Amino acid sequence: MYMKRAVFVFTLFCIFAFSNALVLGNIGINYGRLGNNLPSPYQTIEFLKSVNAGQVKIYDASPEVLKLLSGTRLRVSIMVTNGLISGIASNQTMSDQWVRENVLAYYPNTRIRTILVGNEVLSYDDQQMWADLVPAMQKIKKSLVSHNIHNVKVGTPLTMDVVESIFPPSSGKFKDDISDKVMIPLLKFLNGSKSYFFLDVYPYFTWSENPTNISLDFALFKDANQTYNDTGSGLIYTNLLDQMLDSVVFAMQKLGFENIRIGISETGWPNGGDMDQTGANVYNAAIYNRNLVRKMTASPEIGTPARPGIVIPTFIFSLYDENQKSGPGTERHWGILNPNGNQIYELDLTGVRPENDYPQMQEPSNNKPYKGKLWCVVASSVDTMELGPALDFACSQGNGTCDELAPEKACYQPVSEVAHANYAFSSYWAKFRDAGASCYFNGFAVQTTSDPSKFLLNHHLV
Repeated sequence: MYMKRAVFVFTLFCIFAFSNALVLGNIGINYGRLGNNLPSPYQTIEFLKSVNAGQVKIYDASPEVLKLLSGTRLRVSIMVTNGLISGIASNQTMSDQWVRENVLAYYPNTRIRTILVGNEVLSYDDQQMWADLVPAMQKIKKSLVSHNIHNVKVGTPLTMDVVESIFPPSSGKFKDDISDKVMIPLLKFLNGSKSYFFLDVYPYFTWSENPTNISLDFALFKDANQTYNDTGSGLIYTNLLDQMLDSVVFAMQKLGFENIRIGISETGWPNGGDMDQTGANVYNAAIYNRNLVRKMTASPEIGTPARPGIVIPTFIFSLYDENQKSGPGTERHWGILNPNGNQIYELDLTGVRPENDYPQMQEPSNNKPYKGKLWCVVASSVDTMELGPALDFACSQGNGTCDELAPEKACYQPVSEVAHANYAFSSYWAKFRDAGASCYFNGFAVQTTSDPSKFLLNHHLV
């Protein structure tokens, strides 16, 4: 009787453990807070539970968020912000204090599992921060060990710009300017501490920069019969994400590091953007993230061709659209939830829901490059009394941006903030968009297909 009861209890435990492992898998969500319309942290954590997220990553160590996560089953990644790296790198006491205030104050009730030191550090041209990155990681790890905390990983998220090429993946190597002085010390640390090489990896950007030669279906995991054969390794690829990840795997191998595991600290697809940002729409975002979840939760198909069967912890970017992020329109449109908690598109983070169970969506028209004319004008929702700084910025960039707005010039009339800003925004955007300028101006500008003045059309400013 005792044995039967024990077996029954154990069986129930296994069923419970399996079901919860299924719900709280490896898929996490990035919780960014650069928005003025976002729900409270309390509501947000309820939303995270409702979508069955297994992990959450924040971009600091917010006391409010960490307190609210106490007692939940969400695994948590926190971040040492870039501005603290150099101070911690040179001062063990500062590191000890950071760990005491941001880890020990909440751990273990808040299930902190990863500390990310910095965010995309090597994408900034800051040689001192590059040099301080690994020493800061070492000091944070030492602080953790001094408190007998060994199950919290220390890493740093990097972008795909650390490698020279991803085509083919076997050609992957780290860029020369970071290989010896940053990557080798970093890889030694990750290898010795059994941590992950965290990557912010976005097939959207790789595809959108070259949509003629890279299939959209290949970027969206849509057609397993569409393959890329890496003749250097003999490996066959069925999606762009695997190619990008394996280029880093091969780069690590070239430096003698065979076993460091990959973690995805950010990936996703924009649900919207500017009119000239091809492929940024809800349809593609839903397809990408659904297929991503299915891939990362499948067994035994998980992993990549170079690392088959290896689980890859993955964080989707992002929980919400963040309307205060600067840059092109896609920067503000990566969310899976609206501020009220409703899903922008249906997404099952457990990977259980089959594709044919989702509602059908019509494929949008902007999956092909926009070929019409566009202008950059004042957004209708802004207070025109506040246009001054944005107008001053556009005109201060030189290159004749606002010459025609001078008195007695062709565009001086009508003398109004809106008319002058329409000209200045379009002129600035036309002159500098190839260098990365966006039609945003801190929310004061939007793209339009309507020519705001005959002068703009006649002078071919776009």
